[in-house]
Parts: sequence; C-alpha cells; structure tokens
Amino acid sequence: MIRTLSALAAFTALILPRFAAAQCNPGEVEVTIAVTTDDYGYETYWELLPNGDPCGTNTIFFGGNTAVGCNGAGAQQQTPGGYGDNLTITEGPWCLTEGAAYDIFWADDWGDAGLSFEVFVDGVSAAQFVGTGLGETFTFTAEPPPARDMTVTKLNCPLYAFADDDVVVEGTIKTLGGDPVTGFTLNYRVDNDPAVSEAITGLNLVAGTSYAFAHGTPWTPMTTGTHTLAVWADAINGGADLVPANDTMTITVVINTPIPNIIDDYLSGTPQVVMVANADQDLLVPRDLDFHPDLARRELWVINKDVEATGGSTVKFTDVGGPAMTWLWQRDVNAWHFMSLPTGIAFGDNGNFSTCPGVFDANHNGGTPFTGPSLWDSDPAVYAQPIFGGLGSHIDMLHVTPNSQGIAHEKANVYWVVDGFNGDIVRHDFMNDHGPGNDYHGDAIIRRYADFTITKDPNDHIVSHCVLDKHTGWLYVVDHGGQRVLRLDIHTGSVTGPATYGPWETYVEYSMMGGYTWQEIISSGLQQPAGIDVIGDRLLVSDHATGEVVIYDLADPNFTELGRIQTGSAGLMGIKIGPEGHIWGVNATTNELIRIDPGVATDVTGPTGDEALQVYPVPVTDRLFVRGAGEHSANVDLLDARGRAVWSGTYRTAQRGIDVSTLGAGSYVLRIGATDAPPVHRQVLVVR
Repeated sequence: MIRTLSALAAFTALILPRFAAAQCNPGEVEVTIAVTTDDYGYETYWELLPNGDPCGTNTIFFGGNTAVGCNGAGAQQQTPGGYGDNLTITEGPWCLTEGAAYDIFWADDWGDAGLSFEVFVDGVSAAQFVGTGLGETFTFTAEPPPARDMTVTKLNCPLYAFADDDVVVEGTIKTLGGDPVTGFTLNYRVDNDPAVSEAITGLNLVAGTSYAFAHGTPWTPMTTGTHTLAVWADAINGGADLVPANDTMTITVVINTPIPNIIDDYLSGTPQVVMVANADQDLLVPRDLDFHPDLARRELWVINKDVEATGGSTVKFTDVGGPAMTWLWQRDVNAWHFMSLPTGIAFGDNGNFSTCPGVFDANHNGGTPFTGPSLWDSDPAVYAQPIFGGLGSHIDMLHVTPNSQGIAHEKANVYWVVDGFNGDIVRHDFMNDHGPGNDYHGDAIIRRYADFTITKDPNDHIVSHCVLDKHTGWLYVVDHGGQRVLRLDIHTGSVTGPATYGPWETYVEYSMMGGYTWQEIISSGLQQPAGIDVIGDRLLVSDHATGEVVIYDLADPNFTELGRIQTGSAGLMGIKIGPEGHIWGVNATTNELIRIDPGVATDVTGPTGDEALQVYPVPVTDRLFVRGAGEHSANVDLLDARGRAVWSGTYRTAQRGIDVSTLGAGSYVLRIGATDAPPVHRQVLVVR
C-alpha cells in the first residue's frame, strides 16, 4: 500500500552536538559521514558504534528520529521527527583510532530502506553504503584509502542475448583510491578468450565517484550457450591497481539461437491455429504474453486482466505447447496496486519483466493518478512471494502514465509505455531497482514524447500495444482509437525542458522530448488494432474485432499489407513471435492462449533435376515420402519445433520413406541441403 504523509511544518534534528573541526591526536584520523535520506527521511535512525557493539551500547553518535530508535525497524508508527526528506547531511567530524573498525547501525520505521552513507577519512571518501529493507549494520575501517583503487560496481550488459548480435559491454565503475583518476584501461574477457581493452582518458574522478562506461568494442557472440563475461579496470593513471581483490565483476550470459523469420511461410497454404491453453489453465481475460529471454526454457508468461478489486495475475507456462507443459498461476499480494487491470507485459534482457496498469489511479481513491509501470524479478523465489511486507514483491514502480496501454523493453531496466490518459509515449528508465517490497524511485529517468496522440479504448478493455525493433531503433505503436500504427525513432530527439504532466514524486529526471522522428505508417484496413510484433522486415498487428493477424512489409516504403491470418475468433489482443518463429497470441474473449503454425505448402519445387520434388502425404500420420531427381547425396533433416533433428539421412534414403509414426502430433520442418549452407528446400509439415 502506498503511504501518505501528514503535513509537517518542520523536522527536528535530534542529534548530538556537531564539531566545527577535529583536532586529532597522533594515531587518530578525522572521520565525517554524509547521510542521505529518501522521500521519507523521518522514518530513519542510525548510530556510529565501535565494531561489534550493539545499537545503544558505547554509542559514538546517533542521528535521525529517536522515536524509531534501535528497535523500531518495521514498526510503521510513522512518528514525525529526525531528518528531512531527500537531503544529504554531513555528520562529524570525529577523531577515530586509525586502522580500527567501526559500525554504522541504522533502522527504518517502515522497513523499506531509507538511508545511504558515505564515510570520509581525512576528507577523502573511504567507504559507501546503500541501505535496504528494515536496516542493517555496515562496517568500515578508519584509515585513508590507497592511492589507486577502482572496482566495477554494476554491469548493465544483457544476461540473455542472441548469437551474431552485438552485445555492448556497459556498466558503472567506481574509484576508491585517494588519487584523482585521470585515466585507466577498461577491459573485458569472454570465457578464456583474449582480453579486449580500451584506454579511457580525460577524466578527473575523486574517491567515491562513479563513472558510467560503455566499451567501444562490442562483443559479438558466435556460439550459443552459456558464457562468462568478466570486466575490470587497470593501468590507473598509468599505475597498478593497489587493491586487485575487488577489481573484477563477472556475470553469466546466455546466448540464444536467433529466432528464424518464417513469417512468409504463413502467406501460403492454410495456417493452423492450435489452442494451447484456456480457462482450465487459469486464463482470465488474458491481454498480453511474452517469453522468458532464456528461450531454451520455452517459458511463456501470460498476463490476466482479472478484476480491479484483486489486481491482475500471471500464468507461467513451462515447455509451453509441448507434451510436458505445466502452468503456474500467480498473483502478487499487492497486485491491487502494482498490477491493477494490466494491459501489457514485457521481459527485459536481464530476467526482470515489467507490467503496465490500465487504471487511472492505482490507489483507487479517485485522487492523484499515482499509476505507472511496475518492475518485477522473474526469479520464483522473489516474484509473488508473500514475504516482503505490504508493498509486495515488486522491485520498482514509476507513477506518471495513467491508463497505460502497452509496454516494450529497450535494454537493462528501460521500458517504453503507451500512456493512454495523455495519449503519449513515455520512456521509463527504472535505473537501479529498489528491491522487493521497497519504494525508492528517486533515481529514475523518465522522458515523455507527446507530438502525436494515441487514443485508447474508451471502455478500457482493448489494448494499444507497442514493440521495439532493437536492430533498427524503431518503436512501433498501435493507436487503437485512430485505427492506425505509428513508429518513433528512439535514437532521435533531445530534451526540451521539464515534463508538463505531474510528477507526484521526485525523480532524478522527468523531461519532455522534442525534435524526434516519427511517422504514421498504417492508416487503413484495421478495425480494432491491439497487439503488435516485429521480426526482420515483417510487422504483425492483431485486430481484436476480426481475430486476424495482419502482416506488413517493412522493406516497402508504403508498408504494404502482405496478407491476413484468420484465427477464427474475435478478441485477439497480444501477439508474440516465439523461439521457433511461430506466432503466439492471447484471446481476451475466449480466454485462450493460441499458437499459429505456418500453412502447409503442397506445390513446391525442390532440387534441380529432371522432375519436380514431391513431398507426400501432407499432413502425414505414419510415413513421409520424398520423390524427385536432383542431388541424391544431399542431406535431409526432419526438425521438431525446437530445431532438433528427429530424423536425419540422405535424399536417397528419404525417397524410401521417413517413419514418423512415433513422433508426437505437431509441426515439423523438412530441410534438404548441406547443414552448413542455405537449404535448397525447406517445408513445414504437420504430423497427426
């Protein structure tokens, strides 16, 4: 639940008297501590203590709200007092024994984080701590930092990516050394490959300063599977890092097989619509869907609209559409606020996902539209677990996009949202998530694009989704009320000034954008456009009124319509191209998850020769035959939906027949040709 503050005329600082300056004896160092509060400074209390002493014993200093005290963490009494909001207060100085360890104890009344600390020794930043949850005890040593010391504190690289796509190695590095850093060498290594290095110059970083980096040479993975990425700095000001133990940050990156673009296969034959799940699998007005970015899992998440009184829910399908498919319905304990009548879901490349609410006010009290996208951790130990207090398991939320209609991921914790109330597109960078159950949003960067109008469904039911083509930077947006599709080049535009709507909380940036490129690309032929997806030069749009999926040619300057897939039922909303290139969708009227398989082509031309290639019977139940002249030694593979070979042989042996009687029903791909070259024949088959 979101808290509200009663008006306070002032905050009273309940602290011990401060020193104007320290006169330290030999063997002592001068220490000061900069304390930073969040939006609710009065909730916090802290003490400086000798190492190992509990709060209240041999206290060197205390600050903040004494009504919270040593034992008030999580009490939620909200007694006014102590520090103000969003302030940095420098406490001290104190003369402490050089080389001795000291503790910082702190507690938060609400239990949702609230204080961060930076320790200065003889005027140089020597330690930094960011508080989380109920409160913690931090330990530092009272001694000046070494001359040269840098550490990678964060990597924003994708944890899931595709082979042959560039992976930008980016993140944050901090200098902890006493000497200002004017330059260093930034390095990364993948597995046991040689290090890739880049000189960073022209800096002036004092101790405690963080530096955001993006390595100039991207990593282009060539093989799929799990890889280890290590990043570190060295050659600081031309010298060695004096604390090598904290230099390197390492992450594991999963590289997926690229999704094949088989959309043109849907333009011939009759596509097959397969009902994968329905209300029996807990689907209740499903509006959107997305795959977990580790595509090998075949883990598909569907988001339900449900009802306002409870909030939305998700259904996670594992081995979706396969013989071992399972499903798990989940609702967060505070979905009423953080997932209220959701319209969209989008997975990020770090395993997090974001949802956007369709309500005007997530507090449901008719007041301020305190509403916008929420960020979630898909880890089953975190998401929807009732162990994080009254704010549920969400890991962040921003509040300037009422009646959100759709959401698309860009990178890290950056998402684009269709603001249905204002008719705008808004870029949300959550930056560092605040962790489950907390509520700090002040580090967010939000930018609003308002040179057009997106008109939502007046009945607040049919969605207006968006999707980002990460290869081109075009964001494609459905304008449901305008019966059209727009696109926006996210690499264009600049900040023109403060945003003109809200805000109702403090952000590091909330701006209006101008000078960007956008255009209307589809303005006719759609009745109730809703869902959208893109792959290569093909754009797909779902029509809620007709149940059709409409295919457009992005390579054509006129964005020509290439064809329509009939699903047979009105009510289609979110659509998604799956790992094997098949089209998936959810129908909010029939409460179904569907998969659309490509049509079966019966008139095909195969390898060159004296007679046409024939593949029959199609569909097939027990034995498949391949006939025709050509290269009798060519390889023939029958692939399942995951791209795995279930039968392999030569063109000659395939002429004698391929036994499919033991295969499960579904779609398979017949591939003829060398395995290391484009096929001379490729055909989608249905086995029954």
